Amino acid sequence: MAQQPRQQQNWFARHKVLTATGALVAVIAVGGVAAGGGGGDTKGGSESDTVASGSGGGSADGKGDAKKAAPALGGDGTFEVGADVKPGTYRSTGNTMCYWERAKDSSGEPDAILANDNVTGSTYVTVEASDKIFKSEGCEDWEAVPATASGSPKTGMAGDGMYRIGADIAPGTYKSTGNGGDDGCYWERSKDALHGVDSIIANENVSGNAIVTIGAKDAYFKTNGCKNWKKTG
Repeated sequence: MAQQPRQQQNWFARHKVLTATGALVAVIAVGGVAAGGGGGDTKGGSESDTVASGSGGGSADGKGDAKKAAPALGGDGTFEVGADVKPGTYRSTGNTMCYWERAKDSSGEPDAILANDNVTGSTYVTVEASDKIFKSEGCEDWEAVPATASGSPKTGMAGDGMYRIGADIAPGTYKSTGNGGDDGCYWERSKDALHGVDSIIANENVSGNAIVTIGAKDAYFKTNGCKNWKKTG
């Protein structure tokens, strides 16, 4: 299992991910080992036009970051599905220490958790009509995103975040170099934003160079603790 960044260990210890795939704590083997870490670096400057940022780069609605929709719900709170939050897919960007949780009831028991995650950078989550509770702690505001991905996909991305294929990043082969072994680099190709075991198409923990081909039919790409990714093919 990859080690958590030392400055985040106490915080994440209070939010152990029980069912998430590729979370900072959980380890699930699906063609690889699902575990992640924080602390990937992000490059700015001249790369801003080509790198989708885990802090908010890339547009999920095709309108660009200059005109964002009003937030659907705040980043802190426990929300009742159907009353406080509608079923659908939501996006939160620019996160440092964000925890979210989908639950089947409001008991607060571990068995109630359907899926959860500890997040750095951007993230997406789909709330289903059958869910009862959506919990968010320490996150930036959540915005609803359309069912169909559209936008100006980029050919690079920051090493921490979750990106929508066709909206944030383009499909193709990506490479990340210089990844260390202490925190670990984790990547995951996903078919949806439900964050269940069945959501994973493929995943891996990497030290050194990482290469992954993201398919046009993939829905999302998740990366934690990696160096920046650049499209090579």
